[in-house]
Formats: sequence, C-alpha cells, structure tokens
Amino acid sequence: MTCLLISWAGVRSGNADISEFKAASTALSLIAKYHSHVDLINMMSRLAREELVHHEQVMRIMKRRKIELRQLHAGRYASGLRKVVRSHEPVKLVDTLVVGAFIEARSCERFEALVPHLDEELGKFYFGLLKSEARHFQGYLKLAYQYGDAKDIAQVIDKVRATEQELIESPDDEFRFHSGVPATA
Repeated sequence: MTCLLISWAGVRSGNADISEFKAASTALSLIAKYHSHVDLINMMSRLAREELVHHEQVMRIMKRRKIELRQLHAGRYASGLRKVVRSHEPVKLVDTLVVGAFIEARSCERFEALVPHLDEELGKFYFGLLKSEARHFQGYLKLAYQYGDAKDIAQVIDKVRATEQELIESPDDEFRFHSGVPATA
C-alpha cells in the first residue's frame, strides 16, 4: 500500500512531482497554448484546480503517515504515449487530447483495482480520485471530438491504444502506477 502511494506520489529533483501536479501542469499548458479555444480553457481551468487540490491532499496524507518524499524519474507510460502526438496543428491538439483521455482512463481503471486493497482512509480517497479521473477522461475525449474530425480521431485512438498496449505488456524496469509488466532481474 505504501509502495503504491509513493509510486504514485513520486518526487523529482526534490520537488513533489506527482501525477496530479503533472496533470494540472498539462492543463495549464493547454490553456496557454490554445488561448482561443474557450471550451478547452474552461474545462482545463477546472481540471487544473481540481488536480492541484488532489496534489495537496496527497501531500497531507503522506505527511500524516510520515512517508518521506523520494526522487523518482519520469515513467515511460505517459512519455511513450506522447510520442504518437503529431507535431503539426490542428491535429497536435486533438492527439494531445486523446492521449490525455487515455492517461485519465487508465488512472481510473487502476484506482478501481487498487481501492479494495487499501485501508479505509486511502480507499475513500482513491475512490474519489477514480470518479475525478473518469470525468477528466470524458472531458478530454469530448474536446477531442469537438476540435477534430471523428474519422481522424478514431485512427488516433487506434494508434494510441496500440502504443499503450505495447507499453503495458512490455517489461518495465521500474514499478510505477502506470508501469508495464515488471522486468525480471
């Protein structure tokens, strides 16, 4: 249980670099880059605020449980998915939104699997995160369809799904919340 919380709440370069903080940062980056997309700005603004609250909640839980922060390098899951994002607009936005949807959906799935194995406090907390991740998944996907072509989005989803499958099924040297199969030593 502690290992999973620490894995999820990793530290990078001495700063809390947890998934919720990264998610807020991603949302703010999208706002800055796509400042003329009003619906995207509204959703990402709400998402960033919610993710920062989650970040603070994790930090409080870790402090109460006397779990020390430790350095973890970026995992390969999200960076592996982001490699499929095309570099030109307007498809870059759509690809980024689809990747965001996948990350949120996978978090939701993993929280659901984790909740029954946690103590009451953490179970309740992760269940709340599960519901948030489900909303975020739906929001990212809704925006992708709003700003993109349905046929192209279907192809992007297939491409991201195949990349994700490879990431999840291939050996991973580090145990993470979004890691693949543990590599044998």
